[in-house]
Amino acid sequence: MFIMGVLVFTSIIFASDTFITLIKQIAKYGISFRLAFIIIILHLPSVFVMTIPMGVLLSTVMTLNNLSLNSEITVMRSCGISINRIAKPIFIFAIIMSFMSFFVNETIVPIMTKQSTDLALYAFAQKNIPEGKQNFTFKEVKDNGMLKRLFYVGECEGKKLHNITVLDASKEESIQILQAKEGDTTKDGWKFQKGVIYTITDSGKTLVTTLFNDKVVYFGMDLTREMDKNLANEHNFIQLMRYIIKENRPELKIDLYDKIALPLTTIVFVLIGVPLAITPPRVRYNRGFLFSVLIIFAYYLIRAFSISMGEEGSIIPLIAAFTPNVVLTLAGIWLYYRKAYTIC
Repeated sequence: MFIMGVLVFTSIIFASDTFITLIKQIAKYGISFRLAFIIIILHLPSVFVMTIPMGVLLSTVMTLNNLSLNSEITVMRSCGISINRIAKPIFIFAIIMSFMSFFVNETIVPIMTKQSTDLALYAFAQKNIPEGKQNFTFKEVKDNGMLKRLFYVGECEGKKLHNITVLDASKEESIQILQAKEGDTTKDGWKFQKGVIYTITDSGKTLVTTLFNDKVVYFGMDLTREMDKNLANEHNFIQLMRYIIKENRPELKIDLYDKIALPLTTIVFVLIGVPLAITPPRVRYNRGFLFSVLIIFAYYLIRAFSISMGEEGSIIPLIAAFTPNVVLTLAGIWLYYRKAYTIC
């Protein structure tokens, strides 16, 4: 049941958010389907970190609810076996899965995310470069549809470009024209040889003329925001803590604390799932899946609200990361106490 839960929730996330991301990368950035699919696959470990708590919750409520429907919980309790003893192996399993989730997030996820980022940068650097063509142009537009850059290439041999002209209109008050004999693309940007750059104002006056033998220029999408999304996942807890201190990036503190809060969610889900799954004998249908969905929905609703408050500075990062766990833990303790220490 646990394996089925992990696979089901992973498939849901992959088919919704992840698949949409795949389509956006192909349409917006112009990279191939094969590279985009590999990038998505490399993000699967980070998805597993999210779905392991969900799988534990689903297996808990489905198993206990099924035992309740078959009156086995009633028989065990009538034989003197307490709820604490019944739930003990489930909590042990939850603790083990919590450590496993933390281990995956600290070891596998940073490696896979770094490889995904490197592959994305390579794909962005190589985009829109056809092979074996002559006298072709392509353009890059702004969000409002206005021209941002216009590229003209006289000839392309493999990935080597010849007789290149770039019209750069990305700045408001001036236009740059770059002309080069040769060039190619690298992961650091476009590399040009033997060229000149003209900087012209809107009125047509030439401000600067610069000659160069070798020059690397980055043309393409601004990846800063895209890379920041994966920045936290590229580091484990210690590495991210050092990075925050070194680079003065306090906005990443929520991600830092979340590396601990997310694995602990596994235990929190079990704490609230056990009392809800043990239903009275008069209930004759399995409510396990419904309870699982409602608990997960409540958790991520609270999580989204608290993280938004933390990003706005309304609450400190530590509280923002742990608020969902604290809220569900308090609710779980109350429900568990009622189920374990009162007659129902």
